[in-house]
Amino acid sequence: MKKTLVAGLLAFGAMVSAQAKDIVDTAAAAGSFKTLVTAVQAAGLVDTLKGPGPFTVFAPTDEAFAKIPKADLDALLKDKAKLTAVLTYHVVPGKVMAKDVKAGKVKTVQGGELTVSTTGGVKVDNANVVKTDIAAENGVIHVIDTVVLPR
Repeated sequence: MKKTLVAGLLAFGAMVSAQAKDIVDTAAAAGSFKTLVTAVQAAGLVDTLKGPGPFTVFAPTDEAFAKIPKADLDALLKDKAKLTAVLTYHVVPGKVMAKDVKAGKVKTVQGGELTVSTTGGVKVDNANVVKTDIAAENGVIHVIDTVVLPR
């Protein structure tokens, strides 16, 4: 009985710690955000996105980054200031779940505004939201199919 209880508590502890991941760890574990995670590292934003938040991240998939010509993407990854601006344009302060999304302008961490539309599906600027509500301990990720650029 005692061994079973200990094993159960250990399994529960592992399950809780497996679920308690921050935005960066959650994105990395998903497997479809390798370019985004690389970009976050190159911009020096890992500690920020591992911070307390909460954050709402509109996360472009690897396929979204693949739409950018390779030479342009390589140049962006080498320009830390521009890369930081692009990445923080994908982040909104607070935890906004899909049920709470409303059409209109939303201020980003970068300082610009994303335009959210809800007609015929949710769009953020020119990107379609293709998956919602990927929970992290310090916020939420909504998956988008295009990298959005600050104006």
